[in-house]
Amino acid sequence: MTLQSTRDPYPFPQLQNDGDFFGQRYTEKQPYSKPTHLAQNEDPWNRLNSTCTLSSSRHEVYHQDPQAPRDSLDFILKSKYDHHDEFLRAKNETLYQPETKGDEHGRVLKNRIVEVIIEKPYLNHPLTVDEQKKKDSIHTIENAIEGHHTQTTNRGYSRKPDGGFFSS
Repeated sequence: MTLQSTRDPYPFPQLQNDGDFFGQRYTEKQPYSKPTHLAQNEDPWNRLNSTCTLSSSRHEVYHQDPQAPRDSLDFILKSKYDHHDEFLRAKNETLYQPETKGDEHGRVLKNRIVEVIIEKPYLNHPLTVDEQKKKDSIHTIENAIEGHHTQTTNRGYSRKPDGGFFSS
């Protein structure tokens, strides 16, 4: 009579089903903290959804643009191609519009920041005019010009008008 062993030769836990065949799965990305319908009411989704691109605003029903080309001839005439300077360009390059080239067209494109060029002062003059940010009262003592000559000669009383002592 042979005795059968009750010991399990396989490691614990037994990985045998689809859910646990490979062991515990680790995800690289943590799940979102809010459901989709709540997260879409916050930035950046709400801002991106409410802001129109130039193309999407042109596709709206009530869009009116008097400068827009009405047919293919207007589109070609409005292009920035110059036959004398840009001879033998590809066909798609001959149809570039001023918006694509970066020229002034009077429209504000989405995600494009207009760089403001700060003019240099005339003759590189180093002096600038500074203004006081906050208008202080002329009646306060702190704004007066302090000096040690005037109040110290007041018959031995050497106090400042605000009650402090001079350090002379």
